Amino acid sequence: MNRCSLLVYSVLLLSACSSVTPPTDPALLKEQVTAAEVAFAKTMADRDHAAFSRLISDEAVFVNRGKAVRGKEAISAAWKGFYDSPRAPFSWKPDLVEVLPSGVLAYSTGPVMNPDGVLIARFNSIWRLEAPGQWRVVFDHGSEVCNCPKP
Repeated sequence: MNRCSLLVYSVLLLSACSSVTPPTDPALLKEQVTAAEVAFAKTMADRDHAAFSRLISDEAVFVNRGKAVRGKEAISAAWKGFYDSPRAPFSWKPDLVEVLPSGVLAYSTGPVMNPDGVLIARFNSIWRLEAPGQWRVVFDHGSEVCNCPKP
């Protein structure tokens, strides 16, 4: 094999290895993101702060009450207090998950409940596929709900 052919072959091989194409089956993608969100919520129920941190992207942004916390380390530190007591201060679960056709970003939302099961907020999260089958949160925002009397 001459040097030119070897070079072309090497470039083609490297480009094939470096381009990870996410699966594009919408049902599979939604299932993956739903499973990731459920696992994320389970970290709170299990009081597993380390598992919580592993599901956050390094460059994530979490917004709460109009203030942004940036980066995995800062978010992990900001949320540590929620994991310190034996009883979880809240829980959440997804009730809607949507994935972009490209298969690299997803949106999840759902209710947040207090320990007595009363709805107190809704969460909105953006997930990014960072490796095959590995989704991490890149944006998260919670919104309080009005527990106003119904007319």
